[in-house]
Amino acid sequence: MFKHDFKFYKRRRPPPDLSGVLDLSKDFCSSAVIARRINQTCDDMIRDGHWGLKPVDEWRMYELTDRQGLLFIPNPFTALGQRYWVCRCLKDFTCKPQKLNLDAHGDLQDGQKWWDTCMKDTERGKSLLQKLRWVTLGYHHNWDTKLYSEDSRGPFPEDLAVLCQYIARVVGLNDFSAEAAIVNYYHMDSTLAGHTDHSELNKEAPLFSFSFGQSALFLLGGLSVDEKPAAMFIHSGDIIIMSGVSRLCYHGIPRILSMDKTPWNAVDSRAGCIQRECCDDSVVCDTEDYGSARRCRKETNSTFYPSCFSSEIIHSCTESYFWEPFGNYLRTSRINMNVRQVLQPAMKSLPQQL
Repeated sequence: MFKHDFKFYKRRRPPPDLSGVLDLSKDFCSSAVIARRINQTCDDMIRDGHWGLKPVDEWRMYELTDRQGLLFIPNPFTALGQRYWVCRCLKDFTCKPQKLNLDAHGDLQDGQKWWDTCMKDTERGKSLLQKLRWVTLGYHHNWDTKLYSEDSRGPFPEDLAVLCQYIARVVGLNDFSAEAAIVNYYHMDSTLAGHTDHSELNKEAPLFSFSFGQSALFLLGGLSVDEKPAAMFIHSGDIIIMSGVSRLCYHGIPRILSMDKTPWNAVDSRAGCIQRECCDDSVVCDTEDYGSARRCRKETNSTFYPSCFSSEIIHSCTESYFWEPFGNYLRTSRINMNVRQVLQPAMKSLPQQL
């Protein structure tokens, strides 16, 4: 059933009927989902917008009735929050010591940075933009053996770990430790075949999935390919958490779809403009350069953002000149950060392989 539905939604001619696909970005009543409560006491941990997130009392969360543990949070990010993670995925997470699919093909010389090379070398840029498919962070997933190893482990980005820990607290999944991530880069003709995530030593810890850019059609099946999958749209900013029974269910992406909205450009109604998401009365703007963009320099209130978040990226993302190439990339692409815990609680490292 999974393979049948995957082929159905993947086909181009004739295009599939999408009327039965769940769209959880809209308010609706459906027997397929249950609305779940959010832990709003976690709002004390942040001030509105300071982590690139909307106030928790504005969030919604759903759980599929026939896939226990599949939690779906429609876009809880501010416009600036989306821009921050897009920049991190394109400009920073593609640098060493991270591992890229391009490494095996020698597309980048030693010391070359993927994003900078794409922006500076116009002849190679378009090709390189299309060739990047995945990046691994922290414990690097071995695509051949499907195993993790201490010999292939890098530092995990602290800001991404903090984001996951916060989301975990909000949804009641405490004690999550972000130790590995795969960042996937999709284009309009991309797909992700049905699979399960079972390489982690800890298969009880949830998986956190963050999506930005163009929309995707997501299929979530059961513990075998014989079960019929549920189909749902994933839009920019949406978070999916696979916990409980759903943690080991088959899932895949048969289709990328164009968005009719660009929430990363949305004006924040409370702040008046995206610039004010990061600027308040305690901030002044100067012309100090970061990537050819002006940046806002904080004079006081050093706790405005968690220290692990890059203030340079936060402030630069408000500038149209800096953001323009990132926005151009999103017009025909989707980015997904999939974060998981590898180790069992209290473990510091993987057992030595004999």
